[in-house]
Amino acid sequence: MPHQQFINREISWLAFNARVLQEAANVEVPLLERLKFLGIFSSNLDEFFRVRVASLKRMVDVNATGSEILGGKPKKILQQIQEIVLEQRHSFDKIYSKIESELKENGIHIIDESELSVDQGQFVRNYFQSKVRPRLVPIMLDNARVFPNLKDKSVYLTINLHDGNAPGARKPKMALMELPTDTVPRFIVLPHSDDDLNTYIILLDDLLRYNLREIFAIFRYKYIEAYTIKATRDAELDVEEEYGDTYIQKVTKSLKQRKRGRLVRFIYDEKMPPEMLRFLIRKLKLRGQDNPIPGARYHNFKDFMKFPDVGPDSWRYPSAPSIPHPDIQPNASMLQLIHDRDLLLHYPYQNFSYLIDLLRESAIDPQVESIKMTLYRVAPNSNVINALINAVKNGKQVMVVVELQARFDEEANIFWADQLREEGAKVMFGVPGLKVHSKLCLIQRKDRSTIHRYAYIGTGNFNETTSRLYGDHGLFTAHKGITQEVNNIFNFFESNFKPGTYKHLLVSPFHMRSEITALINNEIANAQAGRTAYMVLKMNSLVDEELIVKLYEAGKAGVEIKLIVRGICSIIPGQLGLSTNIEAISIVDRYLEHTRVYLFANGGEEKLYIGSSDLMTRNLDRRVEVVAPIYDPKLFSQIKAFLAVQLLDNVKSRNLDLDNYNKLRVRPEGEEKLQAQTYFYDLIKQSMIEGNSVFEDIKLPLKSLEKHNSNGSEIKKKRNVKKVNAPTSDVIESAELD
Repeated sequence: MPHQQFINREISWLAFNARVLQEAANVEVPLLERLKFLGIFSSNLDEFFRVRVASLKRMVDVNATGSEILGGKPKKILQQIQEIVLEQRHSFDKIYSKIESELKENGIHIIDESELSVDQGQFVRNYFQSKVRPRLVPIMLDNARVFPNLKDKSVYLTINLHDGNAPGARKPKMALMELPTDTVPRFIVLPHSDDDLNTYIILLDDLLRYNLREIFAIFRYKYIEAYTIKATRDAELDVEEEYGDTYIQKVTKSLKQRKRGRLVRFIYDEKMPPEMLRFLIRKLKLRGQDNPIPGARYHNFKDFMKFPDVGPDSWRYPSAPSIPHPDIQPNASMLQLIHDRDLLLHYPYQNFSYLIDLLRESAIDPQVESIKMTLYRVAPNSNVINALINAVKNGKQVMVVVELQARFDEEANIFWADQLREEGAKVMFGVPGLKVHSKLCLIQRKDRSTIHRYAYIGTGNFNETTSRLYGDHGLFTAHKGITQEVNNIFNFFESNFKPGTYKHLLVSPFHMRSEITALINNEIANAQAGRTAYMVLKMNSLVDEELIVKLYEAGKAGVEIKLIVRGICSIIPGQLGLSTNIEAISIVDRYLEHTRVYLFANGGEEKLYIGSSDLMTRNLDRRVEVVAPIYDPKLFSQIKAFLAVQLLDNVKSRNLDLDNYNKLRVRPEGEEKLQAQTYFYDLIKQSMIEGNSVFEDIKLPLKSLEKHNSNGSEIKKKRNVKKVNAPTSDVIESAELD
């Protein structure tokens, strides 16, 4: 699978999605959550084809021989992807079949059009007439001058109307019909008699199949059959590097072109007649490398993330109310609290509403002069946007840097940019040639003649919806050095030619790469000098070739390196002579592991950073990213405890070394279970009673620290956490790995 030194990023990404599939297969995961993981897997795969496979196909088009990229050649990688996707599809079908059987055993029946009772059939006909038929646009392919454009992410029924092979049979007809899932639910719960304790559910696909004769009644064919197909298109935007109003127009135009982008995947029902499949391939002009993918009866399993709310509570994750921050009392001034001390939020365990409270307070505080923010992705009904508009109406200077090329959020961001501009906010669209991915907020307040600045630096987006689904951290600080440097970044957004100087923050594309390299070199020097040397690096993706080679060098020098990588991991850990002293794990669980944390031993005076950047070339060289130091000892111990618990996870962590790739870590006999997300949630609750010492007692499980580390006993001592009656806010939902 790997190249000599690297695993190809696409192959590694498919391995990550296999970990999602493992959760769907895991019988210890609640039943309906397993169904959601199938939906997450499907949604992930859609995006993978729309972005990564599309990019590979573009490379092949430019150079048929295929130039070398990290871990292989594009054409060969496309072949590997096809093989892996087909293998995963078979696993997917088996898992779905097992889940469906378990649902059936518990009285939840997913039935098709052939299994309806008389009463259910009448309900389906009535439902079809009132809810579905007005939304349908059947297209007769025989009469179509041009084959219809198959929309990305939509599911279609291809319909075959014929009289069989009897003598004198009429010529068959073919039709195409899109499932109107944008306006009609994919799942319909059917009525049943009072004495029937079962629940019956039919998919929209099969509801349409049941009513096909009514749709095509005028043709009076003897047989009508329907088979599902789905197209995935290239989602890359072709936008020239030009900003301002014309930039919005170019993005809007490119979004329209995306709808007709190149077909990069075509899935069909494997039971489709060969002549129908040949007809579709010909009309869609599929080429040799556009291998059609045979599928089962249903496509777009992402809809299963919205499966009906049926069954007992045990089929869902238990409620996990947000835990109040111990230092933030109700109705307290957030600005005053931040002025007094740094604060740290742990999402989704604590509530994103504290940030909204800060914005709302700043909007009405007479001394606040300005609010500046970067927006990459926001919630559909964004309280952040609402608070910023409120600030404008209260006379504050509001500057917002909106990233128009946040993939798949472009239209939403154009909408929000228009809303903010209409209200009088200053809206900017980033920097030519750079995507603004940093998560920054800066508030400036003037008290008499003194200016005070307050900054928020996060690892995740300003999005209250995903804050309940993604594991992230957010730092509030009034540290003068940090806030001045955040101000420098916003000045750069306005001028584009004044990058500023940075002694505290790591900022790409200016010096983050060189600073991280220097931090690694420092560990190498310490290891060679016989001093303790280690790194714990947590991120979403590790791909950058230069830094991977540097990590190999560090491992060989004796630096102990622990990697926690959720998704793409191109490094090959644990290989003799290549990656000595490097270990890598990945955790896939209830929440999406999204936070980025970088810890360095630094000769005994540890350095710790959190921020928006992964170790990918795009993050280091082509994006504005910010990683901030944690200076407060109290917050430092919380993040270190978080890393320690992640490294000690023996329930949801998978190995990323080639010998045990994607296998759950083996738990020694007699060792208690430790599930990182659950355990850290309990630690935060326990800290409400016992204070910060619960974090300070958790030690990093590093061989370098063994002689100083009583971790084994300490971690066990914390297992019996005390329950805290925390006020309930939003229940944390299963994360969509998007």
